[in-house]
This record gives sequence, C-alpha cells and structure tokens, in this order.
Amino acid sequence: MNVFDKIKDFKVVQETKALGLYPYFHALESKQDIEVTMEGHRKIMIGSNNYLGLTSDDRVIEAAVKAIKQYGSGVSGSRFLNGTLSLHLELERALADFLHKESCMVFSTGFSSNLGIIDGIAGRKDIIFCDRENHASIYDATRLSLAQMVRYKHNDMEDLEEQLKKSPASRGKLIVTDGVFSMTGAICKLPEIVALAKKYNARVMVDDAHGIGTIGPGGRGTAAHFGLEEDVDLIMGTFSKSLASLGGYLVASEEVVDFIRHKARSFIFSAAITPSNAASAYEALKILQAEPNRVDDLLKITAYMRDKLLEKKLHIYDGSIAPIIPVFTYTPLRTLVACKVLYQRGVYVNPVIPPATPEGQCLIRTSYTSTHTKALMDEAADIIAEVLHALPHDDEALLAYVKEHV
Repeated sequence: MNVFDKIKDFKVVQETKALGLYPYFHALESKQDIEVTMEGHRKIMIGSNNYLGLTSDDRVIEAAVKAIKQYGSGVSGSRFLNGTLSLHLELERALADFLHKESCMVFSTGFSSNLGIIDGIAGRKDIIFCDRENHASIYDATRLSLAQMVRYKHNDMEDLEEQLKKSPASRGKLIVTDGVFSMTGAICKLPEIVALAKKYNARVMVDDAHGIGTIGPGGRGTAAHFGLEEDVDLIMGTFSKSLASLGGYLVASEEVVDFIRHKARSFIFSAAITPSNAASAYEALKILQAEPNRVDDLLKITAYMRDKLLEKKLHIYDGSIAPIIPVFTYTPLRTLVACKVLYQRGVYVNPVIPPATPEGQCLIRTSYTSTHTKALMDEAADIIAEVLHALPHDDEALLAYVKEHV
C-alpha cells in the first residue's frame, strides 16, 4: 500500500468542479468590506467575520503601516527568544484590562491558541468535556493533550451533567465550549455550565472567537454577556474577526497564563505575531473601546436581516442575537447550487455541508458587519429569497436546474 493511494480515491473536488459548483477559494480583489470585488465583479459580502467593519478602517491600516516602519516586517523568532516586542506586551496588557482578567498571552493564530491552551493545561490524567459543535481546533487540541475527551450533546446541560456525574473525582476536569457557535450563532448556556463546574469541581474554558466584539457590554463577549467574567477560568479569542487582524489570545489569572506560557508548544515553538498584526489588533481594540456603538449597530443590522429573512419565509436558525444567521438548504447539492447562483447574482455566502453539519441539515452561513446598511440587506434578502424559493429539493431536478441556469 502507498500512502498516496487515498489521493486517487478523492474524487469529490473534481466532480464538484465538473458540475461548475465548486464554492471555495474565490479571490478577493479589494479590501474586505460590506461590498467587495471578487473575480472582477461586485459582491455583497455577508460571508465574512469582519463583524465591526474594521479591516478597511484607515486608522487600523495606518497603525499596521506605522508598526512595520518601526519594528520591521517580522520578528524572526518565538516570543521565548528574540521575538517579544514592547508592542506585544502593550497589547496583552490592554486585552487583559478590557476583559477584566489579570493576565494575557498572545498566540500567532486562533487555531494555535486553542492547541497551546488546552495542551498546555490538560494531560493524560484529565478529562475534557467538549460540546459536540465546538470548533475543530478544540478537538485537535484535546487529542494533542492526551486527555480523555468526553463529548456532550450540543448545549444540552442534562447530558453534560450526566457525563460529569460519571467522571471520577480523582480526575482533573475542564469544560470547553464555544461562546458563540460559529455555524449557527447559538450562544452557549454559560450560567448552567458554570453552575455544573462548581458542583463537580471542574474548570471552564470559553472559546470566544465569535463572541468578542459581538455580544456583551462593550463587546466584551460571552462571559460579560452573562455577567460571569469572574467565573470563567480561561477565555480564548482571536484577532481575525472583530479585531481585524490575525492571531489569538488567552486571558486568565496571572498564575494560569504564566504556567501555559511555559508549557504551550504552539506558543514556544512558533514565531511571534508580526508587528503589523499586533498593531492592527491593538488599534481595533482601541476603536471598539472608544466606539461601543459599533456593537449596537451590529446587533441592530443583524436583527433587521433576521426579520427580513423570516418575512420571506426562509428557514433560518432564529435562536440567537449573534451576527450569524444560517439559512437551511438541507442537502449538499442544493447548498452548492444555492451558493453558486447567489455568487452569480452578486451575494457572497458560505456553504456548510457534512461533516461540518449533520446529514440533512446543510445550510448557507450568513454573517454581518456593523457597517452594513438596510439598503444592502434589502438587496441581499431579496436575492436570497428569489434563489432559494426557485431551487428544487430533488437532486435530479437540481441537476437539470444547473444545466439550465449555471
């Protein structure tokens, strides 16, 4: 057997391309914004995590340029050695203060943040209780840590308690959950999680990649949304969404951060976040603090779009205030056709198909930005409704539709 044999059997990409339905790697030719140019054409962007509209803000761009001029284009080493900048330390202090925690450490990416935090704090003698819909980086981090993984049903507190009950008192326990779940926009049941953690002597970690800048007072995220900042032991977040940059971070007690700083392999053995990334994230954080109305604007435009989609009788997940609205398309083929036609009509959305969703629950993921306008939302909602209401549900009929319209 050859290790490359599996490549010969991997036909789904070629088959999807042959149908003209391949939905990935469309190239941006402009800044990430509410309207973009992709492959020569205008698109209404409702498939981005640019929640506060700061990726194209002149202040953020200027901060990045200034940092490059001062510090250079990169650091050429890890934070452990030659790679720590005064700018990194300023950013970490600002994040810790903003999120009401003692200390902070910054990672090169969001994915590596979860790898480092979970692998750094957990080991063979520990159990990690993981919501089934947590981000892939949490799953990979748990495997890397060699801790026992126990998955509980999505946002099902009865199942979580049942799993906690069965765990030996002698084992260390960490409950890990997304704050805002990235596919549906559902918010975790943090008050119940915290109560169970106290009852069963567990610690709590929240991945707030989609919560920071989108919910909670001042955009401080899920723990602040529930008034539980002191009760969550570890809060992880990213810069690639609300904070308009690239990287990730952990905020926690000084003791915990210092421990993980000396244990996390993805931190110790990775080059530090670049000066431009650190500066743009720091500037975005300053803007968020100075302009908290951006969070209000984000939630208002999301609620407006949610009402428009419901008015047009589309099946959406309607259980959250977060700026993510999934529109159900049910089958993989119908999802791919919908995304293709929407793209042709000038609306960019994201397809979500198995294994990212259960069979029969495929969806298009739409997400919103504080600077979106009602006029743009009206235009996008009209197009989405026209396209989805015209699409057959039967695969054979869909293939005929593709031949005629795509």
